[in-house]
Amino acid sequence: MTAFCLMWVPLFYLLRRSFTPSVNSGIWALILGSFTAIIQFFLGYLTSPGAFDYSRFVFGFIDIVSLPVLIPLVIYFFILIFKRFQGDIDFGNFALLWLIPVGALRALSWSSTHDPILLVMTPLLWTALAAGISFFINLTMNNFRWYTLILSAICILILPVLGSAAYWAFFSQRELFGFALLAAAFIPAALSFFVGKKA
Repeated sequence: MTAFCLMWVPLFYLLRRSFTPSVNSGIWALILGSFTAIIQFFLGYLTSPGAFDYSRFVFGFIDIVSLPVLIPLVIYFFILIFKRFQGDIDFGNFALLWLIPVGALRALSWSSTHDPILLVMTPLLWTALAAGISFFINLTMNNFRWYTLILSAICILILPVLGSAAYWAFFSQRELFGFALLAAAFIPAALSFFVGKKA
């Protein structure tokens, strides 16, 4: 399981890169992701895990699943503003590169727990959110219409919540519900492989 946590994100990135253009700022993604991972490693969690209630969902959102993916997406947006949106643009590849060092350090810190939720489900959810949110961003950029903007905005807001809910469901031993949420979170990521070169 530790090997899966270590290798899943880079393997998923290589697979996705064969369908999408590489990002020019990829080296910055690795550098900033490494810096963030080291800070998180030494500072620990930002919230208390809690039990099976709302606090566990918030913990999953902030410290485990959603925020680690949202941070590189926001950072990449500001990089694009600074570069004035020049060159190949792909939020998903940048976020996945950022998550490679994050996943490596998390694999080391979680290896002693032998917890499949952390070591297997969490990397799966990271890639689902990174590729899925990127899919809706690129959908809007490549086909800007009011209805695609509204649909994409709603889905971008829902996906991080969906990922955290899947983590909460697995932790609460509601595996069937958790797998259903995981499958739903992966739908946009799967579509990104088939709908357009930059989706």
